[in-house]
Amino acid sequence: MTTPEKAAAEDALGRPARPAGYWERVRRIVDQAPPLTDEQRAVIRAAFTQPRTQEAA
Repeated sequence: MTTPEKAAAEDALGRPARPAGYWERVRRIVDQAPPLTDEQRAVIRAAFTQPRTQEAA
């Protein structure tokens, strides 16, 4: 359940609140970047599908 404080700290898409124009600037930068190669996509996908290891406390 989202608390009112947390909801106020996020935008409509659930992203953290940022200064005006922040996400538009991020979108412009991403749009200018060259597309990823299949190898780059595979590396990123592998990083996110690795089993999580627990650190010793």
